[in-house]
Amino acid sequence: MHIGFLNPQGNFDSANSHITQHPDFGGQLIYVKQVAIAIAQMGHKVDILTRQIIDPEWPEFAQAFDTYPGVDNVRIIRLPAGPKEFLPKELLWPHLVTDWVPNILKFYQQEGGLPDAMTAHYGDGGLCGALIEEETGIPFTFTAHSLGAQKMDKFEVTPENLSEIDEQFHFKYRIVAERLSMNRSAVNITSTRQERFEQYSHTAYGGAVDVDNDKCFALVPPGADSSIFGVQVRSQNEEATEEFVQEQLTRDIAESRRDLPAILAASRLAPKKNLLGLVEAFAMSQTLQERANLVLLTGGLDNPLHEPADNEFIEDTVLAPIREVVKEKDLWGKISAFGLPDQEQETLAATYRFMAKRRSVFALTALYEPFGLAPLEAAVAGLPVVATQNGGPSESLRQGNQEYAVLVDPEDPADIVRGLERVLCDADEWEYFAKAGQQRVLKMYTWESTAENYLTLLEQILSSSETRDRAELLPIHPYFCNPELQTDVSLEELSNVYFGTHEKVLTNAD
Repeated sequence: MHIGFLNPQGNFDSANSHITQHPDFGGQLIYVKQVAIAIAQMGHKVDILTRQIIDPEWPEFAQAFDTYPGVDNVRIIRLPAGPKEFLPKELLWPHLVTDWVPNILKFYQQEGGLPDAMTAHYGDGGLCGALIEEETGIPFTFTAHSLGAQKMDKFEVTPENLSEIDEQFHFKYRIVAERLSMNRSAVNITSTRQERFEQYSHTAYGGAVDVDNDKCFALVPPGADSSIFGVQVRSQNEEATEEFVQEQLTRDIAESRRDLPAILAASRLAPKKNLLGLVEAFAMSQTLQERANLVLLTGGLDNPLHEPADNEFIEDTVLAPIREVVKEKDLWGKISAFGLPDQEQETLAATYRFMAKRRSVFALTALYEPFGLAPLEAAVAGLPVVATQNGGPSESLRQGNQEYAVLVDPEDPADIVRGLERVLCDADEWEYFAKAGQQRVLKMYTWESTAENYLTLLEQILSSSETRDRAELLPIHPYFCNPELQTDVSLEELSNVYFGTHEKVLTNAD
């Protein structure tokens, strides 16, 4: 089978450059890469289709083709879309229609044939999947990763501030694209049941998809790579990573505390990741401060507790409040924050293993985590996990009354304290959660099983003789046929669907 992965935003390259240093990058790219490689290793041909960037600040993304070292059957294909320089995902929408999709069709026409199927990622990839299917009949699956309506909820969008927020995030295009993607895809792939029944049932998606229709959805959780994160694995830079981490702890942690376990967090510096809540919990518990240090892995920032970030938003909304708590509660010498020397997963895995040997605990206190791959990777490496109860971890790390991690309310620092103290203050609890979490992930959440589920779905789609009733399909909005001022999606249309008066107005082509 020949499968195309549609992922215009962010980018992919053999060295995983910048994979955690920009909001458009991160977990979604890791997901696509790992699923693509796992499918290719099963003998299928895979193309990761993304946007070409010719920009001196992003030299890794300039070549039209790339591969992953030692991996057969996977091509990274970069095709132009709009200006040559890097553009944030919010500005890509018109260029996908006028350039990227036509360039994909032209590329495959020159190659002599299209892929058998496409799998589209995020709302912009989903839009392109719908446009390609409309032109060629090639079916596609849609994996949203996150949906715009939930982000609007978090920004507390109101009719009064809608215009201001949309000016920055262009939700009017994203919601249109997501509605079209989930409506026209052969199947919507979600990581959790909660994602399907809570996120897709948002008012903004009314009339686009029926969350109770099993034919429209498939549950396919992502996985952790045990060949990288496994307890017994040793990477080429294992010792160098351990030395680096120890150097950072020596820099930040008081000498008498340097051998203590760590409460370890590793996430993007985004407000929704709620690192501030974790710092506040640590600050309010004398027990935690006596038993552990707090260690924050912070992407590309070397010393964020003392040096300002280049990004003003991150500086003001994430780092400044954390520094204020550290100063007010006198946590200096008990907390360390730094970025790893490279962005390779092997380096992160080596860090997890190093911390596990110290009987540390991994903490994910995000306000909401759609799936939560990071705690699964940490669990494979031998770290017990304390994670948010909001989102994916409530399914992946708990089944009925069976606990594989300690789940906490991220908006209640006292509950975060409870969870951390439960693991750090009881050797038996630490041993139980270290072993139970690891076994759970190795049994249920691997990239091989993710790839097998994708392949099964695609084979079913391609072998099915069923055809969709055109009346069930939302028409493509005029803007995504010809993006001009007179066809633009209006704020009134966005308001109608988001605030609950939708009557297929967002996709009315008349």
